[in-house]
Amino acid sequence: MNTQRELLIEQRVANDAKSPLVAYLLAILLWGFGAHRMYLGRWMSGLVMLGLSAMGWLLSPVLIGWPLVGLVWVWAVIDLFLIPGMIREDKNEMRRQMGSGWR
Repeated sequence: MNTQRELLIEQRVANDAKSPLVAYLLAILLWGFGAHRMYLGRWMSGLVMLGLSAMGWLLSPVLIGWPLVGLVWVWAVIDLFLIPGMIREDKNEMRRQMGSGWR
């Protein structure tokens, strides 16, 4: 593979990659609703996070929802550390699809 093609692939990856700033803003401002996961292309886990959060808040007046809310909050804190890896995985997948083969 020639250098010009690799540079074009890297330029396209840089232009099309998801923004870490947007992912962190969604994670912090919409805490526990899974919007950051949906933005990063992880729709199923984002919807699960949203569902657990909604169920937790709906059941919180009868006190059985608080463990669900706590679980989602712990998951959201862990996600703050996982966001860079998710973005890196997406970039690697884009490179693979474009035929670069880089890691």
